[in-house]
Amino acid sequence: MITGLDHIAVAVPDLEKAIKRFLEDFGLTYEGTEEVETAKTSTAFFPLKSTSIELVSPLRGEGPIAKYLEKKPGGLHHLCFSTDDIIADVVRLKALGYQFLSDAPSLGAHNCQVIFIHPKSCDGVLIELSQPGDDHH
Repeated sequence: MITGLDHIAVAVPDLEKAIKRFLEDFGLTYEGTEEVETAKTSTAFFPLKSTSIELVSPLRGEGPIAKYLEKKPGGLHHLCFSTDDIIADVVRLKALGYQFLSDAPSLGAHNCQVIFIHPKSCDGVLIELSQPGDDHH
């Protein structure tokens, strides 16, 4: 079951510059960075009450974020919803006609299991489902 909004992801071409903006200019708490090899991204999290802002940047200039940034200068990339049973939610949503970008969840940031719903299924918005891992706060 979907339990809440986990984070809002913003694609950024320069991760260090964006981290500085959110940390110094906006005064948000910085949780650190993490490289997610499976998604070819570097991530930086700024937790807020009941959600987070995630900055995502291409890892070694590769992956889907790199392709996104070729078309756009940056901006809102996706919304992520927390789930306590990602497999059940995938089965339920597929039965309702939602299309996913992969056949099964994969490992994401914070040791979470993640899967993305195709934007064509959600009025042009990329939606991520994330089941927290043991080390997710």
